[in-house]
Amino acid sequence: MVLSQLGMDPEGGVYRNPVKKESWRTVLTLAYQSLGVVYGDLSTSPLYVYKSTFAEDIQHSETNEEIYGVLSFVFWTLTLVPLLKYVFIVLRADDNGEGGTFALYSLLCRHARVSSLPNCQLADEELSAYKKDGIGPATSSIGLRLKSTLEKHKVLQKVLLVLALIGTCMVIGDGVLTPAVSVFSAVSGLELSMSKEHHKWGLFQDAVGRVIHVYWSPLDSTDSQKAEALSLQYLIISNALNFRVLIFEGDSVISSGGLPRARKVLEDSLTFSNFADVELPVACIILVCLFALQHYGTHRVGFLFAPVVITWLLCISAIGVYNIFHWNPHVYQALSPYYMYKFLKKTQRAGWMSLGGILLCITGSEAMFADLGHFSQLSIKIAFTSVVYPSLILAYMGQAAYLSKHHSIESDYRIGFYVSVPEHIRWPVLAIAILAAVVGSQAIITGTFSIIKQCSALGCFPRVKIVHTSSKMHGQIYIPEINWILMVLCLAVTIGFRDTKRLSNASGLAVITVMLVTTCLMSLVIVLCWHQSVFLAICFIFFFGSIEALYFSASLIKFREGAWVPIALALIFLIVMYVWHYGTLKKYEFDVQNKVSINWLLSLGPSLGIVRVRGIGLIHTELVSGIPAIFSHFVTNLPAFHQVLVFLCIKSVPVPYVQPEERFLVGRIGPKEYRLYRCIARYGYHDFHKDDLEFEKDLVYSIAEFIHSERSESNGGTEVLEKDEEKMTVVGTSLTHVEGIQMCEDDSDPTEMAGTSELREIRSLVGLRKRVRFVMPESPQMDVGAQEELQDLTEAREAGMAFILGHSYVRAKRGSSMVKKLVIDVGYDFLRRNCRGPIHALSIPYASTLEVGMIYHV
Repeated sequence: MVLSQLGMDPEGGVYRNPVKKESWRTVLTLAYQSLGVVYGDLSTSPLYVYKSTFAEDIQHSETNEEIYGVLSFVFWTLTLVPLLKYVFIVLRADDNGEGGTFALYSLLCRHARVSSLPNCQLADEELSAYKKDGIGPATSSIGLRLKSTLEKHKVLQKVLLVLALIGTCMVIGDGVLTPAVSVFSAVSGLELSMSKEHHKWGLFQDAVGRVIHVYWSPLDSTDSQKAEALSLQYLIISNALNFRVLIFEGDSVISSGGLPRARKVLEDSLTFSNFADVELPVACIILVCLFALQHYGTHRVGFLFAPVVITWLLCISAIGVYNIFHWNPHVYQALSPYYMYKFLKKTQRAGWMSLGGILLCITGSEAMFADLGHFSQLSIKIAFTSVVYPSLILAYMGQAAYLSKHHSIESDYRIGFYVSVPEHIRWPVLAIAILAAVVGSQAIITGTFSIIKQCSALGCFPRVKIVHTSSKMHGQIYIPEINWILMVLCLAVTIGFRDTKRLSNASGLAVITVMLVTTCLMSLVIVLCWHQSVFLAICFIFFFGSIEALYFSASLIKFREGAWVPIALALIFLIVMYVWHYGTLKKYEFDVQNKVSINWLLSLGPSLGIVRVRGIGLIHTELVSGIPAIFSHFVTNLPAFHQVLVFLCIKSVPVPYVQPEERFLVGRIGPKEYRLYRCIARYGYHDFHKDDLEFEKDLVYSIAEFIHSERSESNGGTEVLEKDEEKMTVVGTSLTHVEGIQMCEDDSDPTEMAGTSELREIRSLVGLRKRVRFVMPESPQMDVGAQEELQDLTEAREAGMAFILGHSYVRAKRGSSMVKKLVIDVGYDFLRRNCRGPIHALSIPYASTLEVGMIYHV
C-alpha cells in the first residue's frame, strides 16, 4: 500500500495532505496507485452481483424485464451512492486528510466536545491538527441547540459512540466476509473452465439424438427395463426411493440398448458436478495463504496491486463492450429508471427481496472514504470517475446484453459472470479474477487492521500487538491476533455456507450497515462541523438514507439465509469494545477520585522521605494532572527511589496525527529541588509509537528543553498552558529543534548538530556506560539552578531508566448491580488478562520494569 506523507498547510497552520498542492503528475500517480489499494473490492463485484440477484427470488424470463430492471438498479445505485454521495459529498468530510467512520466521529468529538476519551485537556485544542474550521459561520440557532444538547446529555453521547462502534464492528465483519465472497466467486469459474461438457445436463436431448422427456411416476413395476430406469433415477437423486424415471422417445419406451447410452450421458454430467467440490478447497487454500502472508506486509508486492486491478477493469470492460455489440446493442435503453418501475411492478415482493443481491454492486465504496488519508480527494475522484465507474457500467451492461439473448437457464449458476465470458479466454480471465479478488481482500484486511488500531488508540478496543511491516511507508501495520481471528472466521463462513448466495447475503448486510452509519454521522457533520442548515442535513439523510434503508430491509429479510452472520459478529465485537471502554473509563474515574494531594507530597520534603538514588524513574499513569494513588504505594513500600522522577502519561487525542514539535507537554511538580516532572506524550489515532530507545531519548530531551526554556517564560518565548496547579509547556522531539538545546549520546559529535553556533556542553562528571551531553548556545547565559538541574538529569540518564507500572485489578465495588459485576468482574477482567499489557503496548524493556499491584474498586 502506497501512502502519502502529511505536511503543514502554510496558511492555515494545520495538517494537510500536500498532494492537494502538487502537480498534476503527482495527482495522476496517486490516482493510479489508488486503483490497487482502494478499488480492489469494488472492481470485483461483477463476479457475484447477477448471480446473487437471480439466485432465488426472481427468474430470468423471455421478456427480459427482470434483467433490464436489475441493470437499471445497478446503474442508478452506482451513480447515486459511490459517485454522488461519496465522491462529491462524503470525501469532503475529511479529518485533516483522514477518512472513515472514526474520522467522522473524531470531527464530531472536537466540534461538540462529546469525546469518549476521559483525559482530554484544553491544551489539546491548541494542537495544529485540532482545527474547527467549517464551510460557513456557525449562525444556525438549531445547530447551536443541537450542539448544546449533545454536550449536556451523556446518554446521547453514548448513543453516538455506540453508533460509531456499530459501523466499526460491521467493517470488521466485512473483513471476514469480503475475502470469502470475493475469492469464492472468483474460483467459481473453475466449474466452467475445467470441462467443455458443462452443459450436458441442459443439452440432454442433443446427446441422446432426439427429444427425450423425463417423467416421474410411482414405483409399481419390477421388470428389467424399469429397474434400469430406477438405477438412472438413483444417479440423479439418491434419496428418491418412492419414484422412478421413465424415459420416452416420442410415445414409445427406449429400448434396452438406449438406456445404457442415456446412462452414460447422465454419468458424465453428474460426474462433472463433482467439479464443484474443487471450488471449496481451492478457495480455502487461497484464503489461508492470503492471511498467512500478512505478516510480511504489502510493501513488497504493493507495486503489483494497481496493475492487477487495472488489468481486471480493462478486461471486464472489454468483455462488456464485446457482449454489447455482439448480443444486444440496444441494452443501453435499460439504463432508464422506467425499467426499475417495470421490474418492481412485475416481481413485487420477490423483486424487493432481490435488492439484497443488487446492493453488492457498491460493496467496497466505503473504502474510498476510509483510505482517503493514503491519497487525496482529487486522486480518488479521478480514479473513480475516469476508470472504475465506466468500467463497471460497461461490465454490467455486457452481462445484461448476453443474458438478454440466453434464456434457457436451468440454475442460478448459468447466470453468473463467467458464462458471459467467451470460452477461449475463460482461463486467463479466471486467473486475473483470482488475482483481483486477492488484491481486494488484501485491501479490506489492511483496512480492518487500521480501524482496530484507531479503536485501540481511542480506548475502545483491548490492547493488541501492532507490528509495522514497513519502515518507510507509514500506516502499513499487522496485528497478529486479529489476523488469525479473521482467518478462522473467514474459513468458517466459507466452509459453512459453500455458496455465494448466502455469503453475499451476509456481506451485503455488513456493507449497507456501514453506509447507513456514515449517512447518520454525515448529517451531524453537516450541521455541527460545516455549519450548514439543518434542512440540508435532513435532505441528505432523507435522500440517501431512504435508498440505503431500502437495501438494508432487503438484506435484513435474508436473516436466516446468511444475513445473521454479520449481526452475530458485530454483536460480539460490540460487546467486547463497549465492555473494554466502560472498564477503562471506570478505572480512570477511580484514579481521578483517589489521586494524592500535592500538599502531601510537599510535606515529604525534597527527599520524599526516602533515599534518592541515581537514575530516572518513569511512573506510568493515565492522569494528566495530580499524583496517582499508586505513587503513595511506591513511597511507603520502597526504601529508595530515583533522583529524577517523571510522571509519564501516554495519551491519545481525537486527531489523526500530532506534529512532532507538539508531541510533549512537560511540567514541574513541586519546587525545583524535588526533581519531579510530568510529561504527557500525545499521539493521534493514526500515529505510531516509536521504539523504546528513541522514545527515551525524546523524553529526556523534552525535559531538558523544558528546563532550558523556563527562563524565557516571562518573555513569552515558549507557549505555556495553565492546567490546575501546574504549568505545562509544549515541547517537541529532539529532531524538531535545530536551534536551542541539543542532546548527544554515546560518541556523537555535538558540533554536527548545532551548526556554526557557539556551543557549551553540560556533561556528566562521572564516566559510565552511557555518555550523555546537552549542548546549547553560549548566549543567553543560564542560571546556576538550571545548570545544576541539567547536570542531575544528565547523570540520571547515564545511570539508566526504570519504568514503574501499576498492575491494576479492577473489581466492582460492593452494592453494584449484577450487570455491572458481570461486566467488570467477568468481562473486563477476562479482556484485561488476555490482552497485551502496557509493557507490550509501549515497547518497554522487561529488565527495566517494575510492576506494583493495586486493586481498583469501581
